[in-house]
Amino acid sequence: MAEEKVPVTMPALALRGLSVFPSVLLHFDVSRGTSIRALDEAMASNSPIFLVAQRDLSVEEPEEKDLFTVGTVCNIRQILRMPGDNVRVMVEGESRGKLLSLKQTEPYLIAEVVELAAEPPARQTARTEALIRNTYELFDHYIERSPRMTSDLLVNVLSSQDPGYIADYIAQNIPMRMEDKQTVLEEIQPVKRLRIVRKLLQRETEVLELEQDLESKTRQQISDTQKDFMLRQQLKVIQDTLGEGGEADECAEYRQRIDRSAMPEESKEKLRKEVSRLEKQPYGSAEAAVSRGYLDTCLDLPWGKRTKDRVDVAAARKILDADHYGLEKVKERILEFLAVKQLAPDLKSQILCLVGPPGVGKTSIALSVAKATRRKLARVSLGGVHDEAEIRGHRKTYVGSMPGRIITAVNQAGSCNPLLVLDEIDKLTGDQRGDPASALLEVLDPEQNASFRDNFLEIPFDLSEVMFITTANTTDTIPRPLLDRMEVIELPSYTDEEKLEIAKRHLLPKQLKRHGLKKSQLKLTDPALRALIAGYTKESGVRVLERQLASLCRKAAMRIVSEHVKFVSVTEEDLASLLGPRKYHPELKDHSPRLGVVNGLAWTQVGGELLEVEANVVPGTGKLELTGNLGDVMKESCQAALSYIRAHAAGLGVESDFYKTKDIHLHFPEGAVPKDGPSAGVSITTAMVSALTGVPVRGDIAMTGEITLQGRVLAIGGLREKTMGALREGVRTVLIPEENLPDLEEIDPLVRKAIRIVPVSRIDQVLEQALLRGEQPKEELALMPISPAAAGELGRTLTQ
Repeated sequence: MAEEKVPVTMPALALRGLSVFPSVLLHFDVSRGTSIRALDEAMASNSPIFLVAQRDLSVEEPEEKDLFTVGTVCNIRQILRMPGDNVRVMVEGESRGKLLSLKQTEPYLIAEVVELAAEPPARQTARTEALIRNTYELFDHYIERSPRMTSDLLVNVLSSQDPGYIADYIAQNIPMRMEDKQTVLEEIQPVKRLRIVRKLLQRETEVLELEQDLESKTRQQISDTQKDFMLRQQLKVIQDTLGEGGEADECAEYRQRIDRSAMPEESKEKLRKEVSRLEKQPYGSAEAAVSRGYLDTCLDLPWGKRTKDRVDVAAARKILDADHYGLEKVKERILEFLAVKQLAPDLKSQILCLVGPPGVGKTSIALSVAKATRRKLARVSLGGVHDEAEIRGHRKTYVGSMPGRIITAVNQAGSCNPLLVLDEIDKLTGDQRGDPASALLEVLDPEQNASFRDNFLEIPFDLSEVMFITTANTTDTIPRPLLDRMEVIELPSYTDEEKLEIAKRHLLPKQLKRHGLKKSQLKLTDPALRALIAGYTKESGVRVLERQLASLCRKAAMRIVSEHVKFVSVTEEDLASLLGPRKYHPELKDHSPRLGVVNGLAWTQVGGELLEVEANVVPGTGKLELTGNLGDVMKESCQAALSYIRAHAAGLGVESDFYKTKDIHLHFPEGAVPKDGPSAGVSITTAMVSALTGVPVRGDIAMTGEITLQGRVLAIGGLREKTMGALREGVRTVLIPEENLPDLEEIDPLVRKAIRIVPVSRIDQVLEQALLRGEQPKEELALMPISPAAAGELGRTLTQ
């Protein structure tokens, strides 16, 4: 073993991706300030410098733990200042050195180093001579293979018989990994060091041979490609000369488009077969035209083209709030999807169904969602679609065949992850040509639509990244299997205050811009807007309101142009002169007590409405006459009410034989409008009891609820819309089933403040509240606002 010498302190320089070996001259560039200062100090003090490699190349300010323990003690031969702050230095390795510690790191590195003395040359054995000759041969072979190596390097190696020097020189001059060079540097014994270098040299030679083999094959492929290109170009010239070149070019272009496409390999193979079939067809034949149309359609699809979703929830919320007032449930659901998408980017897209009356913003909120998520948008109207081929497409063999609306919409969007709005999904109809709702089952199933096959394409297309938003006015006409695949979000009717805000923020500015008016040219006061909403509209949405605002804008534009006024101010008193007489007068409705007439509440596709139930009793034989275009469920409610009255005639004050001596006629006004549902049960019972007993019914009260033969009042749906309808008609007291108390949380706070709500569990309570039997009815229980816990406590109190 070599003997260690006395430790010496000297400047140190940390090398990145570089090693210096003893007895070797090397020049390199230095840019770090600490390294340049170390060089300056070594030159100034005429002392050697310790060059040691870093373990991690990315460390800018290395410490002791970042350096290898063995480096090289070098003498600086030359320093050349380069433009900028760089320095080029030439050093000569003197000996190996072992790093004991770093004495300082600023302003430059100072290391305590002990020099590792070189082991004296041992007697050269035959084994060592064979090792040296084998190394000569490998190095010669490496130089022949490497174009960057010169023969001078081989001469320098052949001129030495020292195994240590040969190992160091070869390791310094051939490219190898930093760890391998460090292994060579840390080995003190010359023969062992040469063995290590021989193994590394053999591996590097094999790698170089593989690289050259790959390069040769690549060059050969390029040569073959160029040869093929030249032959094809010559063939093209010949075909052009003969007038036969168009079809060959066309097929070649199709093949190139197929190869460039990101579609699955299975689909590519299918299209390649179609191209081969096209080549065999006469250029102008009908079959060739069908193949061209099929290939163009398949290749025009956005295979692999995606848009990046916006995952900034705050920015998306700002866009949704700017475009729409209210609709908090829809906005919250979309923002939840974006939040989850941020945490789980591989989440499959959602399928939402927005259900609500016309004009509440179902389609427009879907368009805003596309803007908020930065997705491409395509809208598909399904109203009146009655052919399954409209969804899945026609077979390409048919004349005039084309893909279905889903694939067409994806192609129109130009992205494989667009937002598709399927409008009016509740208005799909089926006939002898198939059921389009059934065809949508695969489209709207996240577990199946990853390989959706359109009849025209005949190859699978991935719809799992498409975000579907469907709209409907009601879920009653949507088949259950289809409804089960969608997350239903109900959009309620707007209150008058919500309509006021929507008109001020969105509708009026939109109409002003459309009619070329400035904001200062038409001034509409809040009382005028409220009067416009209450007196000229009767709807759940805002479409009629927007038309009335458009009419006001036209009137204002006419006055500004013809009368040369600068602006038009519209007050509540001006509405009659501009829009004509007021159409609706809910405050003028007759709410006085009437015999056999009850205010029921009904839910329709346009929101909640007041539904009057009229009962008349005349002498007869016990017949029950029903008029008003009633459905089967409503007719059954009338029979249930009659059975209850017969069973409890004595307690209700009704003649016991009325079913033999009296005929009862129940009528539901607006006979042309179909009516159905069980929620009119309490209204029917109250009207019949009033007509049979001669006791009038309060006109300022409305009611809803299903009745059983035992007189129980069961829960109903659409409570929010029904209470809004009662408020629009001027009714201020509403009887609801006690089981609907939890639904009070969904009622708008403004409605809860304006209406007194009375929960009932039995028909007796309804009759006690509604019939005027010579005394004032009990005070109603005002429940606004109410929590579920308080609702439960209130229900128990009423039961007691």
